[in-house]
Amino acid sequence: MRSPPRAITIAILAMGGEGGGVLADWLVDLAERNGFIAQATSVPGVAQRTGATIYYVEMFPAAQVPWGAEPVLALGPVPGELDVVIASELMEAGRALQRGLVTPNRTALVASTHRVYSMTERTAAGDGRVDSQKLVEGARAAARQFVAADFAALAEQAGSLISPVLCGALCASGALPFTRAQFEETIRRGGVGVGASLAGFAAGLLAGLNAASHEFLPAVAPALPAVGARLEPLAARIAAEFPATAHATLRAGILRLADYQDVAYAAEYLGLLRPFSASRADLLDDTARHLALWMSYEDTIRVADLKTRRSRFDRVGGEVKLSAQQQLEISEFMHPRLEEIADTLPAGWGRWLLRTQWARRCVEPFTRKGRIVKTSSLGGFLLLYAVAGLRGMRRRTLRYQVEHERIGQWLETIRGLAHAHPDMALEVARSQRLVKGYGDTHARGWRNYQRLMAAAPRLAAQSNGAQQMRDLSTAALADDSGQSLEKLMASI
Repeated sequence: MRSPPRAITIAILAMGGEGGGVLADWLVDLAERNGFIAQATSVPGVAQRTGATIYYVEMFPAAQVPWGAEPVLALGPVPGELDVVIASELMEAGRALQRGLVTPNRTALVASTHRVYSMTERTAAGDGRVDSQKLVEGARAAARQFVAADFAALAEQAGSLISPVLCGALCASGALPFTRAQFEETIRRGGVGVGASLAGFAAGLLAGLNAASHEFLPAVAPALPAVGARLEPLAARIAAEFPATAHATLRAGILRLADYQDVAYAAEYLGLLRPFSASRADLLDDTARHLALWMSYEDTIRVADLKTRRSRFDRVGGEVKLSAQQQLEISEFMHPRLEEIADTLPAGWGRWLLRTQWARRCVEPFTRKGRIVKTSSLGGFLLLYAVAGLRGMRRRTLRYQVEHERIGQWLETIRGLAHAHPDMALEVARSQRLVKGYGDTHARGWRNYQRLMAAAPRLAAQSNGAQQMRDLSTAALADDSGQSLEKLMASI
């Protein structure tokens, strides 16, 4: 017996502004112009990044509909019943897998491998990013056919939205019974942005054909960071004084610190690491990475510097696709506390402000409410530019003295453990990840770090002390309330 005809089912998972609705409309037009009855629906949602929508398209061959009858088309995707799933971003592909929309006996999955991090990933105290490689492996295992590439990068190169690129990859997959010419005619009929859309379609088609093996190729490890002429003497020092396994991290470190302060500061960084040059490779690498992060702590000077850079205005303009006929307005939401003001002052003045009650009472009324500073206006820009200009006096500030005293104690603890307890020394080095940000975030992280350092001598005497230290760091990063750390500290 012949199996009854059925509809071709397609789900498109896209975020706001990516053209998911346009792609759905194209597929409906493509089907209706080529012998199918088609229907599209959409269900908006939230992706903790920007609005995420599931567009659902069904196509039924008109030739197989009995005379006088009409097919009944579903209003939404059903797990296990999808022929094609298109995901505009890797986490959206993960959501499709989680919902059961992708099945190995039926579904062709077309997905972009780039990431747009969710708010929970961005605001996590530690590295809250979902492992992209695991998402890719799960997608490959779950789908009958997996076509993957960084379609967002291809869209940017073509000057189009990502939807035409995904359309080209869908054409390359062969999952739909339409030719390239039929796809392109549909885009032309759309009548808007035809040139850019066709360029994006062609790029996606080529990438889809190159992914015919349906294997995701991870990015090639980058070469050693280029440091430029002014840091070349420090790069030569790295090559002479440190093992090759640490060269990439150290070069990235001097780049960061020269940008943060100056070349002398980057040289100081290498001097602090010199006693670790003969240490175990992982200990040297992690200490170097976390020391660079700690030495480039976020103070008001750094925040103001980053917010007034030309590169930031260019990046924001690119993100919103600013045209020559448009003006860009950027509002910075800032809430400096009295402590941040004291930290930015010369050390003596800062300590005086913190301990003098009448001075605190004079300053605190100005710190109770946040401020909105428009860096796109002359006044707002000059205000932050003046704060950024204090970089030359950073070494005399209270915050600098406090942070470098703490850095010295941290390095001394690592050195003391490196010979007899290298695994414990490694966990102490990694515990720096608790200390980050500024304001309340920094204060909370510092309190957790202090608790771990207080427990370190006792844990070092235990056979599983390094594992316990690792567990404590993980617990400290698990939530802002500190409850996870409190429970684990009590059990230890």
